[in-house]
Amino acid sequence: MAPHGLPDRAAGTVYRYEPRRRPPRRAAGAAGAGILGGLAALVVGMVLGFAAFGGDDGGLAASGPRPGSPVDRKAATESPLYGTGALTPVKCRVPAIQSGSDSMRRFMDVLTDCLDSSWRGQFGKVRMNYDPPKRVFWDAPGRSPCGTYPSPGASAFYCPANNTMYVGLQHIVDTSGGEPLSNYAVFARVVAHEYAHHVQDRADILRYGQQQMERAQAPASRNETSRRIELQAQCFAGAFLGAERRTLPMTRQQYDALLADVRGRGDELQPVDKRDHGSGRNYAGWVVKGYRDQRIAVCNTWTAPSGEVD
Repeated sequence: MAPHGLPDRAAGTVYRYEPRRRPPRRAAGAAGAGILGGLAALVVGMVLGFAAFGGDDGGLAASGPRPGSPVDRKAATESPLYGTGALTPVKCRVPAIQSGSDSMRRFMDVLTDCLDSSWRGQFGKVRMNYDPPKRVFWDAPGRSPCGTYPSPGASAFYCPANNTMYVGLQHIVDTSGGEPLSNYAVFARVVAHEYAHHVQDRADILRYGQQQMERAQAPASRNETSRRIELQAQCFAGAFLGAERRTLPMTRQQYDALLADVRGRGDELQPVDKRDHGSGRNYAGWVVKGYRDQRIAVCNTWTAPSGEVD
């Protein structure tokens, strides 16, 4: 089997939504020092805290080697994106999510339009070519070049074979562990994470990671590369949400729900050969890292010590 359960490598690797593995560890009425204390334990070696809530690229150069050519490690460790500073807010304001697929589709379309604007501007800072991903927000089973959907753990995924993000409008709710629709930040993080895989793809970071996974001789090495990919996507998602926190808005309630959700998606209790996304403390910690700082440079998981990507 190919990585992530695909039938063969010709189909391409799929970067999927991790299901919540256990109930969220959410303290009732947590606020202020209580939240600070919870965040302090998220990541060993990272100094985390609770951030304050709020508040044309024509003629660009090609962004990397031609498709199929080997990708140098520097594409991941020294990406030009790391020098672009913080994401520039695009003043994104998302509609509330009501029951039903139509409302969720509106929410995802508005959010993805914001992501398009945000990342197009970031690539433009270093004159890198950027084409937004295609989007398929589905409410019926279907097939992509990366496999059929829905499938376990794939209510949302990014398929690099056709540069498309896929999200199940109802399936994302069904697999959220009973998250109320009012906690829209939980669902926004999922969309921003899958979108982040496209950002990695456009910058050739994703292709470098796939190349390393294909070359890996041992499952442990392959899975560590996968975790560096996934945790960077977490950080990119956090950077976007942090940049837009004043207008989304990212309230204390939304932030608390988001962190409880991602902590519950860690894979530390899984068998070693299935640990391809990261422990709960790191899966949450890289979101916080991006959210607090918003500079793309802090999301360089490729030079981070192994303990920060376990």
